[in-house]
Amino acid sequence: MSVIKKLASDTALYGISSIVGRFLNWLLVAVHTRVFVEQSQLADNNQLYIWVVLLNIIYTYGMETAFFRYASKKENQQEYYNLILSYIILTSVIFSGLIYFAATPIINAMGFPGKERLIVWFSIIIATDAVAAIAFAKLRAENRAKKFVAIRLINIFINIGLNVFYLMFCKYIHEGVMLSNWKPFADFFYNPRIGPDYIVWANFIASLVTLLLLWKEFVGFRFAFDFKKFKPVFTYAYPLLIMGLAGAVNQVADRIMFREILPEGFYKGLTTDDAFSIYANVYKLSIFMLLVVQAYRYAADPFFFSKAEDKNSPSMIALATKWFTIACVIIWVGVSLNIDLISLILGKSYRFGLEVVPILLLANLFIGVYQNMSIWFKLSDRTHFGTILTFVGMFISVVLNLILIPLMGYVGCALAFAISSFVMMVLCYWFGQKYYPIPYQLSNIVIYLVGAGILIYTSWQIKIENPYYSIPFHLLLTLLFLIVIVVIERKSLGISKYFRF
Repeated sequence: MSVIKKLASDTALYGISSIVGRFLNWLLVAVHTRVFVEQSQLADNNQLYIWVVLLNIIYTYGMETAFFRYASKKENQQEYYNLILSYIILTSVIFSGLIYFAATPIINAMGFPGKERLIVWFSIIIATDAVAAIAFAKLRAENRAKKFVAIRLINIFINIGLNVFYLMFCKYIHEGVMLSNWKPFADFFYNPRIGPDYIVWANFIASLVTLLLLWKEFVGFRFAFDFKKFKPVFTYAYPLLIMGLAGAVNQVADRIMFREILPEGFYKGLTTDDAFSIYANVYKLSIFMLLVVQAYRYAADPFFFSKAEDKNSPSMIALATKWFTIACVIIWVGVSLNIDLISLILGKSYRFGLEVVPILLLANLFIGVYQNMSIWFKLSDRTHFGTILTFVGMFISVVLNLILIPLMGYVGCALAFAISSFVMMVLCYWFGQKYYPIPYQLSNIVIYLVGAGILIYTSWQIKIENPYYSIPFHLLLTLLFLIVIVVIERKSLGISKYFRF
């Protein structure tokens, strides 16, 4: 259990930047959905950020994990850092150069003509983030979590600060809402014709500052283009690239396809762009699950690679999976039961389709468990299984979205994601037990998932319109569920002496 406590403490530390940071970024939804009341105003940003998810994977092409694999021995670390970072810089410059010069046809094809500046900014943001990703991987490999967390938080605070500065301070002064004497100052920084584009501009500045803060990680760097040495690294990583890309398509396929295949007028009084923008912002309410998954992954990858030769490694993975799943189930219940409170973060014109949030949370839970189980093929150098599994998930997701979106709208999107994620998780478990057996506590995991599902479904059937009654009731249910888990796991938590029954 001490090993799991170490993993938990690392996860908590990385979670400061991931969970707290993303939560603060998530609070920007309150700003964006109130400043831009017309839903269609955020359609272009939401659509572009979906493509950024895919491009981030292409730009890093599995090299973060490859770095942990090949630089696990300290004497190899600088050598492989130089090698991997050299190729990341080269490919990032090439990719971003192509995007930069093709900005006009790209933005026209997406249906947002005249917004070339967004494509240019994003081309620089993605390249900068790819280079920074390898520097951050080096910090993780060297267990310098505090610096990792500090720089991540600075990035987030800059992003949030610039959003507030442009979209609230300058915008409200420009519109005469406050401080009218400051209007010349505000007008110098704020152009109302750009509007939502300042969201991307804030991201652009934050990414550049982050790279500058990582300057010490580049002091000893030397360009090294040794393809003979790089070839096995790429051979290891490219299945992870394909796996990551297919997995990302699985996660964003609904939002990529939504505007194209949702019948016009499906939601009364809403255009397709309005409906898409609402769904994209409602989707952000499921981000709590992603926060836990990402924080855990930051700590788990280097941790389990360092323990690869330990004979107790399978047992550690099994125990970690159990506690990871418990944490995710608590998030699933906490957010799903208290959606009446959490949804207040959204502007009134965006509070529609909230019934999909529990399904999206469950889908992300399945993805998290899948990623946790996927450590078996990373440790056994069978990364091609990840490619196969994610392609299966992507195929299911695309097909189900094509079928369900025209019939069910938002709910069809969420169901497609949940089903594809569940299939990936089950197949990963099945293949893993065949090639790299791990003694998962499967019965416990299933009981928690089923119990949570029943509680969420039952709670949603009880309609309490008055928020003064509904919010305390749902908070109480969440607390009771948490108490039940503590009681069940009292021996594992070392607190059984406090329960005399």
